[in-house]
Amino acid sequence: MVPRNFRVPALALVAMVMVAVSASVYAAPPLPAASFEWTTVVNNNDTMPEAPSNRKFNSYNQPSVNAAGRVVIRARSTGGGGMPATHGIYTRDMSLGDGPENPIVKILDRTTEVPYPNNSGTKFVETPSFPRIDMGSDTIATRGNHQPMWFISEEAAYDGAYGTTGIYANPFGTLITGASKIGVLAEFGFFEVPGAPAGTPFDVFPGAPSVTNGSTIVFKGNYTVDGAGKTGVFYRDLKDAVAGGTSPVMLIANNTGTVIPGSKSTIFGSTSPPSAAGQLAVFAGFDNEQSPTLGGLYMVDLRKPQTLKRLVGIGAKVPGGTRTDTFNRLGEAVAFDGRYVGFWGAWGTETRTVTLKCPTEGNKDRRAYCNRNLICYENGSPTDVTAKDPDSTCDGTDCYQKKKVPVHQGVFLYDTEAQTLWVVAKTGDAFNDFVFWNYSGKPPCTGMMGHGQEGAEDDGEPARWRSSSFVAVSNGSTAFKASSADRSGIYLNICSNPAKCSLVTVLDTIMDGTNLDTEYAPPAGDISKIRELGLEREGLRGDWLAINARMGVEGGTEEDGMAGVYVTRVPITSPR
Repeated sequence: MVPRNFRVPALALVAMVMVAVSASVYAAPPLPAASFEWTTVVNNNDTMPEAPSNRKFNSYNQPSVNAAGRVVIRARSTGGGGMPATHGIYTRDMSLGDGPENPIVKILDRTTEVPYPNNSGTKFVETPSFPRIDMGSDTIATRGNHQPMWFISEEAAYDGAYGTTGIYANPFGTLITGASKIGVLAEFGFFEVPGAPAGTPFDVFPGAPSVTNGSTIVFKGNYTVDGAGKTGVFYRDLKDAVAGGTSPVMLIANNTGTVIPGSKSTIFGSTSPPSAAGQLAVFAGFDNEQSPTLGGLYMVDLRKPQTLKRLVGIGAKVPGGTRTDTFNRLGEAVAFDGRYVGFWGAWGTETRTVTLKCPTEGNKDRRAYCNRNLICYENGSPTDVTAKDPDSTCDGTDCYQKKKVPVHQGVFLYDTEAQTLWVVAKTGDAFNDFVFWNYSGKPPCTGMMGHGQEGAEDDGEPARWRSSSFVAVSNGSTAFKASSADRSGIYLNICSNPAKCSLVTVLDTIMDGTNLDTEYAPPAGDISKIRELGLEREGLRGDWLAINARMGVEGGTEEDGMAGVYVTRVPITSPR
């Protein structure tokens, strides 16, 4: 095996300047790339474990890493030989290095049977979001979609079949069901929605579930009451038994009856997928998701889930801003390490317009829907209706949508012990945006003849453009993704205390891709660049930083380039 440890060459390196990051001091622009030593977790040269025909890895979602260096990823291959692509969840302990004695391990793929309750041999079809890992253990949690797994009898019609989605974890080694769309059945009542009428099942589990304390999953769940869609944040303690034992799902907050703290009687209108560490969990909740006037970021002690503590609210003063600068938007993708909370926020009314071109890769039906030319097939024949995303505009062969984003936005860090709020980075000299867009969701026709589930990484919601910010925290230091006029990148704010931080470039899209992955060999004479970079909220744990990337030449195809997941160690101090 080619050695995979190397040091990124210095790119006009200068000494890291210490800058104050406080309520009144704006963070300085990042410096050229610091010297990080990268190790490949997996790339396109690696064979997928237990996959047919020695298939190679091909594409990757953002990884999660725990404080000891174990990485968990969602990855895929291409199809071939008349067989569909392999999709799965994989892990590798990078504290053991990258040698052949430390293989990539499969947790599940499309050949894996769904754990009990499953009386029909049902196997997984898709894992719709990135997996997460407990900060202090090797337990992972992931969503899983599949065909019905529980049948009342062999003769039962489809309405006698249950369970098409759930949350799965491995706190005791073997994969077990942590939450499931099967709570309508009395024998599985511990899966029902708490705070709803008895026997109410979850419909779907949006986003990525979090896992903490070795065996506790914390997640967002959607459900239906009297024909109306509802949502909330929940947790469940898993036991070393089938289906995680009989401990019930517990309620943290919902939009059925949970009053927003600080208001007289306003109920949450929306909640976000939570992040958890130790006995604590943090989530975002608002009165109105699209235009919030109440709500913010909340922390809960899972031993006392009825008590919500507001950390940062809509209307709170923006640190380092003017007297009238107050938050009117807060990001849902909240990072949390047990003490520090990293998040995106925006203020003011000024906006700018971004143009989003329809994707050229991924699920073919979703791409066609965005491009307004998806023809649905039923019983093997085209219908007389072409499915078109009504928000798309087409100019010749190019289809696009325009979206407005706030001009004034930034990444912030909240210390839950000191109860202080700090600036990490704002739009200004160095960055113009911390928001990134992805066309995702369930296109029309899914499930009809000729339209399978492959690549349908959705929350049961229609295909559309979705925006997100990407922040990770560890011991007061913050990694985040941002863009400027000519590049996007991953940046790291390394802090020894709130007034002593170094903002440095980790990787960006004007760097040579061979500097990240030495196994990548572009065609002679062509200049390779890093084309895409990914970071998620558990990409920074302890002193481990894990990212995914794709490299390639200008105008090249995905097959011509290289993609993979990579880790490095960063100089993070102990908690202050």
